[in-house]
Amino acid sequence: MTTTRSSSPSPDLAAVPAQTRTAAAVAELAEWAASLRWEDVPPQVRDRLELVLLDTLAITALGAGLPEQRALVEVWSPPPGPAPLVGGGTSTTADVAAHLNAVALVSLELDEGNKYARGHPAAHAFPAVLALAAETAADGPTTAAALLVAYEVACRFGRATRLRAGAHPHGNWGVAGAAAGAARLLGLDAAATAAAVDAGSALPVAGHFAAALDGNPVRNAWMGLSNVSGLVAVRMAQAGLARNTGSAAVSLGGLLGDFDERELVDGLGNRWDITLGYFKRHASCSYTHPAADAVLDLRGEVRAEDVTDIVVETHTLGAGLDRTSWDSRLGAMFSTPFVVASALLAGVVGPDQSGRSRDDPAIAALAARVRVVAAPDIDARLPAERAVRVRVRTTDGAEVVREVPNPIGDADHRPFDAAGLSALLSTLLGSPERVQRIAECARALPSASSVREVLAPLATV
Repeated sequence: MTTTRSSSPSPDLAAVPAQTRTAAAVAELAEWAASLRWEDVPPQVRDRLELVLLDTLAITALGAGLPEQRALVEVWSPPPGPAPLVGGGTSTTADVAAHLNAVALVSLELDEGNKYARGHPAAHAFPAVLALAAETAADGPTTAAALLVAYEVACRFGRATRLRAGAHPHGNWGVAGAAAGAARLLGLDAAATAAAVDAGSALPVAGHFAAALDGNPVRNAWMGLSNVSGLVAVRMAQAGLARNTGSAAVSLGGLLGDFDERELVDGLGNRWDITLGYFKRHASCSYTHPAADAVLDLRGEVRAEDVTDIVVETHTLGAGLDRTSWDSRLGAMFSTPFVVASALLAGVVGPDQSGRSRDDPAIAALAARVRVVAAPDIDARLPAERAVRVRVRTTDGAEVVREVPNPIGDADHRPFDAAGLSALLSTLLGSPERVQRIAECARALPSASSVREVLAPLATV
């Protein structure tokens, strides 16, 4: 598990069709995925998986308590089954649990992410793997390996995909990760795993970023579809109905953007992308987090009533989050002016800000004085840095400037350790005891003889 592959193709590969190259890369990636054993995973990677699992389960439980999520579960009328709705009070079939848990997970914009994938690998796949593990009563080491495979494959597909301008990353490149994790859980061989991954990459959602900006919750449903589509793909492979034909070159490539198959195998077996992710302390789009951190840092120096205007200089990816009006929780969470105003006025950007406080006239008035612009020097620092520069001007003519390289919680900038993450989650859930119960499940999972028993209490956590 320490062999490093080169990302540079040999000269003769340049003339090989994109689908053929992609199929070969998928086959190599699937061989790695099918053979991964939990006992071979480095200790620091194991520890990181436990933290990502803790965060994923806790944020799912938090999202499950939202009135809109409870309403969705009620009209869905989940049939009985062994897979828990985390924090939802019941258990159901794998497909329903995969979808509804994924929606709850992303509904507050607090789920773990990865800047190199430009999205959320865990949310694309963990609900599917966990639901299937509960349904099949899989053992702990197999489930842990499957979760890690799901994350790594999803992240590699995210690295490989450059979506067209205006496309949203929920529900497209991550389906391959859900399929790969499910295949590893079921013990499929390399060929069948490759077929499942290919099928997953051929089942993307063509989501538009405007849905998030408009506050349209269909954006959350795309993540549910990613997890369910991963289960569809692996069942096709089990039945012998899936084939590895390099579909991603056409679906994620030609149709939705550009696709570089070399990213699927670059550093395979050596680089662990799960160690490069970030945990979120603000309930808002990750592109807004550096601005929130900067404003919180200067809050002691500036009074909101003295502010004449605020300029947020950011990268092109985040420049479009510039709306100064919103009519929903989701729309507020995707507005940098809202986030900046909330941070300066309330000193926090949590679920309450985008919930009960989003119609606060003071927030609206301050947000109207926030301008978001793209800065070429900040663009040049992508992807290693998602920097921001905030300029606050006051009535006395003074200007206060703060610049941060990445959001707090990123692996490269003030990352959270186990204690820090537990403290953050305890604040969000309002209950250290509740977080401790979830942490015990995450800790026990890799060594369990059957994860069904480990996961069952999560329904009532």
